[in-house]
Amino acid sequence: MANQHKEKLRGVRGISDQLWAHFEAATSQTGSDRSAEIRRYIEWYCHRPGAELPQRPEPPEESPAD
Repeated sequence: MANQHKEKLRGVRGISDQLWAHFEAATSQTGSDRSAEIRRYIEWYCHRPGAELPQRPEPPEESPAD
């Protein structure tokens, strides 16, 4: 099938549209994407060998609160 991915689609609740958009902007700033950064965090959180806590980008001029 054309749009078949090797991983299942995972849903995450409790994240506002505004926060999700800010997360997209922040990951783009580092040349990454939301999925990659979430995966890195989960690997670090679960103590996977070699996993490191993802680096945060520089904060925007005005930090949004969500």
